[in-house]
Amino acid sequence: MRKALRWLLAFTVLIGTVSTAGAATAAEPEATGTTDIKEQLLSVPGMSLIEEKPYPGYRFFVLNFTQPVDHRYPSKGTFQQRITVLHKDVSRPTVFYTGGYSVSTTPSRREPTQIVDGNQISMEYRFFTPSRPQPADWTKLDIWQAATDQHRIYQALQQVYDKKWISTGGSKGGMTATYYERFYPRDMAGVVAYVAPNDVVNDEDAAYDRFFAEVGTKECRDRLNAVQREALVRREPLKKRYADYAAEHGYTFGTVGSLDKAYEAVVLDYVWGFWQYSLVSDCDSIPADAPHATDEEIWNSVDSITGFASYTDQGLEPYTPYYYQAATQLGAATIRFPHIEKKYIRYGYQPPQNFIPSDIPTRFQPWAMRDVDTWVRHNARHMLFVYGENDPWGAERFRVGAGARDSYVLTAPGANHGARVAGLVDTERTLATARILEWAGVASAADGAKPLAKFDAKLDRAEVEQQLRP
Repeated sequence: MRKALRWLLAFTVLIGTVSTAGAATAAEPEATGTTDIKEQLLSVPGMSLIEEKPYPGYRFFVLNFTQPVDHRYPSKGTFQQRITVLHKDVSRPTVFYTGGYSVSTTPSRREPTQIVDGNQISMEYRFFTPSRPQPADWTKLDIWQAATDQHRIYQALQQVYDKKWISTGGSKGGMTATYYERFYPRDMAGVVAYVAPNDVVNDEDAAYDRFFAEVGTKECRDRLNAVQREALVRREPLKKRYADYAAEHGYTFGTVGSLDKAYEAVVLDYVWGFWQYSLVSDCDSIPADAPHATDEEIWNSVDSITGFASYTDQGLEPYTPYYYQAATQLGAATIRFPHIEKKYIRYGYQPPQNFIPSDIPTRFQPWAMRDVDTWVRHNARHMLFVYGENDPWGAERFRVGAGARDSYVLTAPGANHGARVAGLVDTERTLATARILEWAGVASAADGAKPLAKFDAKLDRAEVEQQLRP
């Protein structure tokens, strides 16, 4: 049965690829005879300007690109997908970035863009607002449709940026870059996927339990576990504070079902959230004696790491597309809490279906991630996966097998969900940088294995959104 499902998926992908080829090929810019990059971009069929923002040494554009709602049936409606272009020079390579969520409209540069000193195209993932078809047919939100969004953007813009392209993304963006490579392996010259989870078997998550039993130091783990347990022991008084907090901010709990369920979800994310965004050195900020800490100290510690707004309707709504994908294809982690007595846990780690409106139906497709994982192990070419040693999302990660070529899985010691090539040990940092430069076609003996562009504190700042999704 599994073989049959895998074959069916591959056949569906093939049919979809054929059906969109004509539409993608047609999206070539018209010859304008101009060298002005703005005019070149706007000559691309389906491209329109939202705004241009200045930045020294670059030109930065926020654009809309017309996409089919369903790439298999392009005639059945379109939507406007937001992208940005950080333009350096058409003679430079191009980095294709997506975070897998909404796109930032502030000029910024991803690490591979700095390394190759290139242009950067950034894509907003379909169904994240405002890049959402109206009305929203959620069945058209899947990894193949999103990969085909990228394929059409690449085909449209490669006429302007005709040097080599590299795709990249972090977390869900790293997953997105990987899925794009699986479905369109001839588009990119290389892939740099940061901290990309790989939940191959959705109902087997022992790797996460092993991670939390070993990460960091025992002292730090004990502090975190004690605060998490104490927050459930004090559920009733802290829930009263939560109710006042929700009333003050106008928060509601219709999606998750109740304030009680939201409260437990926030508390159960506490340890995960710490390791996702903090370091061992931050353990000193955790109350050392949780049973004797004040309610204020317990509340503040949980709120600063997880955020009590996270599971309100208002906190969940922007991430409905992620939770839908987790419920249908990506999978989601389920972890145990051996340090907390069962009497204190009423709901456990809740499934992603609990965090989307009840009128959006879901059906999980277990073959989707297995297909991608198998493809990466046996067919990866010019792919680099970077993980953080202390990042829980790396507990289940991509791996490359004997069939892979010039592909690597590297881990930054002590790093969290913000792991970067710069944080790798010297030999691996040199290797990774050299491969990125080579894939982009800009390597030279004179340059050495180091970024070609100088670090810009404003442009290269880490845009870390404190959220517990990948």
